[in-house]
Amino acid sequence: MSSLEINSSCFSQETKLPLSPPLVEGSAFEPLGQDMNAVEEKAKDIIKFTAEKLSIDEVSQLVTSPLCGAISLFVGTTRNNFEEKKVISLEYEAYLPMAENEVRKICSDIRQKWPVKHIAVFHRLGLVPVSEASIIIAVSSAHRAASLEAVSYAIDTLKAKVPIWKKEIYEESSSSWKRNKECFWATND
Repeated sequence: MSSLEINSSCFSQETKLPLSPPLVEGSAFEPLGQDMNAVEEKAKDIIKFTAEKLSIDEVSQLVTSPLCGAISLFVGTTRNNFEEKKVISLEYEAYLPMAENEVRKICSDIRQKWPVKHIAVFHRLGLVPVSEASIIIAVSSAHRAASLEAVSYAIDTLKAKVPIWKKEIYEESSSSWKRNKECFWATND
């Protein structure tokens, strides 16, 4: 038998689980759909710039909500190459007061465009080795379309408007600061 086959002899034909628990008058159990509108949860925007390694699980948990059926994530990582050069790490710097303010504006714009619950934007500063996350954006919403569109908007707008600079550090001991081509405030060369 292949590993994908299910051996029906392992299951008793007599055993059947109820689709829902029996209701007993006076019991503490109440059906879930009774009054979901009574559950209110304040929307959160969580923004963090840090030199610490980013955790996808941590950021995902921060936007989890019982009111939401979707969490969309964007994770930007350091790749090991750029224009045929071997990259060993990236280094990020930011003008924090302005960067935080611009990310708050992005969160506000998202809330005006899509019905989302929680938004988290974590960006790494300092050295980021190959394969580690430099940015994690997470958005929760009742349905997937809103969170997927919001995450895409967030990363595109962040790259265009937030003052964050990236230096690529190459294996051959050279490095190069990169101008973000999407950024409207960068000078044209």
